[in-house]
Order: sequence, then structure tokens, then C-alpha cells
Amino acid sequence: MSGDEATTLGDALARLLARSQSGGPAELPGLVREAARGLGADGARILLSDVQQRQLVPLTGPAEDTGGGGSDGSGGSGGSDGSDGSGGSGGSGGADATADDTDDGRLDIEGTLGGRAYRLQQTQLSSGSPPVGWFPLVDGVERIGVLRVEGGATDRRAVRDHEALAALTALLVVSKSSYSDVIVDVRRRERMSLQAEMLWAFLPPRTIGTRDVTSSAVLEPAYDVGGDAFDHSVARGNLHISVFDAMGHDLASGGASSVALAACRSTRRAGGGLADIARAIDSTLARWIPDRLLTALVADLDTTTGELSWVNCGHPPPLLVRDRRIVPEALHRRAELPLGLGFHLEGEQPVHHARLQPGDRVLVHTDGVTEARSTTGELFGEDRLADILVQHMAGGEPAPEALRHLIHALVTHQDHQLRDDATILLAEWHPHRPGP
Repeated sequence: MSGDEATTLGDALARLLARSQSGGPAELPGLVREAARGLGADGARILLSDVQQRQLVPLTGPAEDTGGGGSDGSGGSGGSDGSDGSGGSGGSGGADATADDTDDGRLDIEGTLGGRAYRLQQTQLSSGSPPVGWFPLVDGVERIGVLRVEGGATDRRAVRDHEALAALTALLVVSKSSYSDVIVDVRRRERMSLQAEMLWAFLPPRTIGTRDVTSSAVLEPAYDVGGDAFDHSVARGNLHISVFDAMGHDLASGGASSVALAACRSTRRAGGGLADIARAIDSTLARWIPDRLLTALVADLDTTTGELSWVNCGHPPPLLVRDRRIVPEALHRRAELPLGLGFHLEGEQPVHHARLQPGDRVLVHTDGVTEARSTTGELFGEDRLADILVQHMAGGEPAPEALRHLIHALVTHQDHQLRDDATILLAEWHPHRPGP
């Protein structure tokens, strides 16, 4: 990169960062559009995924038109399997097709070029006139949306510059989401129940990871979740994961799961182990939310050795996915009693252990997944769960995308009328091996 090129990109990003510090979320679209123009493009638009990851929704500024006509059409159309004719990073797809946009500028994640950029986390370029580039908005490894850049150059330098703009835009979106309803409202398609509002406030990002490990989770019904919750955290060479399922589907259920999350984090951050976490949750629930049971699977993965340790309190056993198949009974151990009755306060809490192989994935789910029934009474079942997951992983999809397909298949199986919460968490150990 020449000195002039570095100054142009650096100045654009520095100006965006400086002006965003004093601007609110509603001003961010205009600031990003101005930065894109400074890099030689005609403009740019931020689109964020909705809560259920079905559509990309424009984040608009004051009095900004979100209509799908004109040059604001979406990328090349394609089938729901994502075969939309696009390439990978720096690749090109078909001509833009405005039919993929809805009247308010929303874009389906399935079957569109912008959706493909989101699903695969890869830059997608159209071959239309003017050209349009779709750049993933990613916070670490968490997908949050795409940046649509119109009319910019498509050479390697321009693509690299716009990818840098997208990276900074993602950080700004996430930072401003924590204190304003503007971005939160954009990502919602309906009103949330009180217990769902409480639980989502406690939940971490859906996907976290490092070069050694990745953990991704999904939860439905997103707008009316009652008692399910998940947690994951990476610290000091260890991945912690936990999945909770509280009895019932009301505010008390959401309160029980929220309390379990808080007790888990408080104990973990104070240096407690898995058995300590189980005892802390059991004690807290028994004291403050009596007669409310909760199942839990709490686990730690040593990202250096691959040793998996876990405690199972009345929860479905975790599943081991190796070489794109489920290894039967690999992680099946006797489950202890659910939490909330005080039975875990006395005696020794069993902690189970297993050694993973590089590339192994651990799947944790609540019973609302396998016990989900169709309108004809057919169970979703563990076999269907495994088949769908393995099918999408075999196609090379990243874990967050495979889980997105899996949870949508579950919702469809129940004709979009979930009778119980459903949570799925997939952790993958992919240790980094430095070269010679």
C-alpha cells in the first residue's frame, strides 16, 4: 500500500471514529455513508440481522428513505440453498435484482447476495451497473449484519478499504447498541414478552471465539422465551459453556434462569469450579425462588489440552460431533437431580471428564429441541437434530450458520407454534498449531 492510499483510508476511518464519538446511533448511517464516499463509493447502507436471523434490516438515519427501488436493490437472486452465483471474498455475483428487497428495504438472508455475505462471512461483489459490494459486519466472530456499498471500485485495494470500513462500522454499531433503543428496535419484528426482555438482557453474544475455540448458540421462541438461557465465556485458556432450562414458561421461569446465569458468573469469576457453580445455583434458587426447578449443563473446555469437564443436573446429555457424525453415547453420563431443591448442597457433586480431538464439536440442547412435536405429533428427535446439523456442516458452513438452519428447521417442524423453549449451543475445539 502506498503512502497516499494509507492516508486516504486512515483519514476516512479516523474521521468516522472521531465524529461517531459525539453522535448518537441515529447519526451513524450518515457518517458511514460519508466515509464510504470519501473512499470513492457513491454511498453505503448498514443492514442488521433481525433477532431470528431471517432478514437484514436497514439502520436508517433521520428522514432517510429505505425503499428497495432504484440503485438500492439487493444482490443477485438465487435459491434458498444460497446458490446465488456469487463468489467468495472479492468474487462477483449476478446483476443486482431489486425484487429481493421489501418495500421498507429489508433483505432476506436466504437466497440473496447480501444474505450470502452475512451467512458465510465473506465479501460478495455484484457485476451490476453500478457495482454493489456486500461486506460482513462482524464483532469478533459474532455476525451482526452487512455493509452495502454502492458504486465503489471493485479492485483489490477498494475491496480492502471497504472491508476496513465494515470492520469499524461493526464495532461502532455494537458499542452504541448498549445504551440506545434505536439499534435494538431495528432488529426486532415484534414486541418481546417481559420474561424474554429480561433474559435477553442477561445473555452474552450468540457467538464467541478465539483461534482455538468457537461457541455459538441459538434460542427460540426469541420474542417469548420463558425459561431457557445460555452462557459462554473465554478466559485464560478455558471456554466455559452453560445451558439452563427452568420449569414453566412465565416471568418466574425467566427469573430463575436469570438468577442461575448470575450465580454461575459470580461463582466462576470468583474462582469457583463446576461443582461450586452447581451448589451456588441450587442454594440461590432454593432461597429466593423456591419450588422452581431448573435443569443445567455447565462445562469447561481446556483449549490447550482439549479436556472437557462438565456437570449435568437433570439435563439432556451433551452430544459429541466428530468427523461430521454424532458419536453415540460418547458423552452420556448419569444426570444428577435438577437444581432448586437444595439436594446439591450436601455431598460431592460429580464432575465428568472426556478428552476431545482437534476438530471435535460438543452440542448441548434443551429438551424443547428433541421433544418438539409437529402438528401431527411427530417428535423432532435426536436423529433429525443430528442429520440436519451434520448436513449443513458437511457443506462447509460455519457453526453459527449451521445452527441458524437447525433452529429454523425446528420452528418449521412445529408450524411456528413452539410449545416449549428450545436452546442449542455448539462448541468447537480447533486448536491453533503454529508453524515451524
